[in-house]
Amino acid sequence: MALHGIFVTGTDTGVGKTIVAATLARLLRMNGVRVGVMKPVTSGCREENGKLLSDDALLLCQAAGIPYSEDVVPYRLRDPLAPAEAAKTEGVRIDFSHIKEVYQRLAASYDYVIVEGAGGLMVPLSGGLLIADLAREIGLPLLVVARPGLGTINHTVLTCFAAQQMGLDVAGVIVNGMPDNPGPAEKSAPHHIGSLCGAPVLGIWPQRNEADEMEIVDELAAWLDGQAETSIVLRELGV
Repeated sequence: MALHGIFVTGTDTGVGKTIVAATLARLLRMNGVRVGVMKPVTSGCREENGKLLSDDALLLCQAAGIPYSEDVVPYRLRDPLAPAEAAKTEGVRIDFSHIKEVYQRLAASYDYVIVEGAGGLMVPLSGGLLIADLAREIGLPLLVVARPGLGTINHTVLTCFAAQQMGLDVAGVIVNGMPDNPGPAEKSAPHHIGSLCGAPVLGIWPQRNEADEMEIVDELAAWLDGQAETSIVLRELGV
């Protein structure tokens, strides 16, 4: 059974968790790692041929080169709401033991498993349980995805502090979407995050504006593969 993986969370919705998770999956695949992916709970799914599909999970699968399956995304919810609210509306009970069982099945089949959460750590899932509780149940360290710019220091420090208070190991932080010409807030944020979070900044990823998400993933993975420090980053992530 594979013992290695990471749980990707974010400081907020829309910081690029899926792009980061998919890029890491693509990078590992490029380097010969059999990588599995999982998006345990996703809301805002679209319907196709009578089935709900998660575009985030589809991107993760495409990046990892594995088939899309219910194990990748056990809970698919239609409404674009917080998962607990969407599940309540649709009469779905989110069962942590089922998610853990599915994760363990994936971990037995792959060298490394990337699990992407929904929103941030404090997003409610079921019966007062949060994304943070799910990460603890699965037992993986966290990779926190943060945005650059004003406010990100506060959001990132709070996320890492909350994780540590809940007994979660934070492997590191990725600052995602740094513009080509960053202002003073963007330039200074990674240093402050690294000094205050109690976890290393494992990357400052450039902003990409291509319309096709898989194109962004491919370009970022190729860029990372050419960086000398990438091997150190992967080692920090337990690869």
